[in-house]
Amino acid sequence: MKQGKGIENPESRFSAVLLAAAKLPGVRINREAYLRSALARHCSEADIRRAIEETPAAAGITVEVLDKVANDSIRFETGKVSALSAAAGIPGILALPVTVPADVAQYFGHMVRIAQKLAYLYSWPDLFSDEGDDVDDATMGVLTLFFGVMFGTQSANAAVGKVAGMMAEQVAKKLPQKALTQGVIYPMVKKVAAYLGVQMTKQSFAKSVSKAIPLVGAVVSGGLTLATYLPMARRLKRHLASLPLAEPSHRVMDGDTVDGEVVEDHGPFATPHAAQHGADATAVKLEEPQSGGDLLA
Repeated sequence: MKQGKGIENPESRFSAVLLAAAKLPGVRINREAYLRSALARHCSEADIRRAIEETPAAAGITVEVLDKVANDSIRFETGKVSALSAAAGIPGILALPVTVPADVAQYFGHMVRIAQKLAYLYSWPDLFSDEGDDVDDATMGVLTLFFGVMFGTQSANAAVGKVAGMMAEQVAKKLPQKALTQGVIYPMVKKVAAYLGVQMTKQSFAKSVSKAIPLVGAVVSGGLTLATYLPMARRLKRHLASLPLAEPSHRVMDGDTVDGEVVEDHGPFATPHAAQHGADATAVKLEEPQSGGDLLA
């Protein structure tokens, strides 16, 4: 392999952008603080404490409450990312070299934010360590799969389901490090990252065009962001809510780590769902790179 080839690799390109987004100020969500704030108006102090110490599922928090809190968080993050995208479109074509990369970074940063919030509501463990800015490989793998779910890739759905199933079976509250970094799930993570890298590159031009005309570009950019971010966040919410970890009867054990191996692989990426419902009508089919649409608005 020629030197520098890795830089051009879509998988490496996506991973670099995701890592940079995860290190942006304000992107990481404190699980305890978020759950306490989000559940304060809906749950007793005892239930909130148990949701923090174990999971919302272990605390028996109802689906209706989680659904409402998740929708509130999605609306909040969608409003923020759309407003920032619109602001980036105000200067016009002269500022494109600065505004487009910054907009992509903040867009991915807000995807990381909503992914964490939804994960914590639906009983996934803390994704980030409190120590330093480093992001471990397992967290990068899970975030990649979450992004894949948001973008509509069926293989990401299957992989996230496998990870959740492993954690539910072994009543653990830590990510399955081995499966995500060495096991059968790892190749799926790499494939999803490569696909997302291709889509990210394709959309750089679309983002540039949307910001080329001052003021008008602000309206177009903000509108496109709203039209893509919202259905993607809702797609991740629906998938996480359907997994075993979200079931109220599921409880976790302190300190247990899942290092199990998934014994069955679903093979190459499957085709995406034939249809999307509700807000998903604005999203495009994803599995094949040649059919990608305007996803990074």
